[in-house]
Amino acid sequence: MTSKTTGQPSRSREKLIAKLLFACALLSIVTTVLIVGILAQEAWSFFSDVPIQRFITESEWTPLFEPQHWGIRSLVYGTLTVTIGAILFAVPLGLGSAVYLSEYAGHRTRSIVKPLLEILAGIPTIVYGYFALVIITPALKAFIPNLGVYNALSASIAVGIMITPMISSLSEDALLAVPKTLREGSYALGSTKLETTFHIVIPYAISGIVSSVVLAISRALGETMIVSIAAGATPRLSFNPLESVQTMTAYIVQVSMGDTPYGSVEYRSIFAVGIALFMFTLIMNLAAMFIKEKFKVSAKL
Repeated sequence: MTSKTTGQPSRSREKLIAKLLFACALLSIVTTVLIVGILAQEAWSFFSDVPIQRFITESEWTPLFEPQHWGIRSLVYGTLTVTIGAILFAVPLGLGSAVYLSEYAGHRTRSIVKPLLEILAGIPTIVYGYFALVIITPALKAFIPNLGVYNALSASIAVGIMITPMISSLSEDALLAVPKTLREGSYALGSTKLETTFHIVIPYAISGIVSSVVLAISRALGETMIVSIAAGATPRLSFNPLESVQTMTAYIVQVSMGDTPYGSVEYRSIFAVGIALFMFTLIMNLAAMFIKEKFKVSAKL
């Protein structure tokens, strides 16, 4: 009798908790749908004034000046320039740190180095922007005298430093999840630690490593303050990292400062840029998920 009495409240609490968890999951979905809906509605209003052909095909982006041009390709080029540069900087550094911490560092060294590395993730991005402007750019000018004050290279390095802890931490977790029996079997066959790391451990953990890189790319694509401060605000149809560029997020910040009249076609252009960035990121994530599954299959084989 007592067990039945105590069991009913317990089941009621479990049902209540299940409903609360479902509500949390539903809230996140509703929030996403509302964000996409607002972007789509405002973007539709923008494209009613500016033909989508101009938005895609024009080579210049000057919506705030006369004559107005609406070619988003200039912003896409700037975004890709900074993102690719950041990934080229962060992946070797982050993956190398992860391999060292998981395979070579002792427990005491790991307990010191890893928290210091993860401190980088807690630094405000605006600090990274000014760091790029006053430290990285003058250092680069020592090797590239013609480098301008605002350039994509400095912004790429700063964004790369910012996303390095993300790649390092997630990749380290993936490497530590590799069963020790695989390492011991490799050592038993006469392999060195280096051979075991690169031929056994990394291929087995490649799915987690790819996931960390994908998250880092998404973070770099959406970065705002660093590129707004260090990369400048000059849309260019060029992949030259030594020039000033403007990314999609930097343009949204520029228009959102308050100088553009609310409701004007120039103001609504930020929603068109936002929906383009959303679609760009969505396609990239879908492709990354496909690649991740391919790596999973390869690792199992």
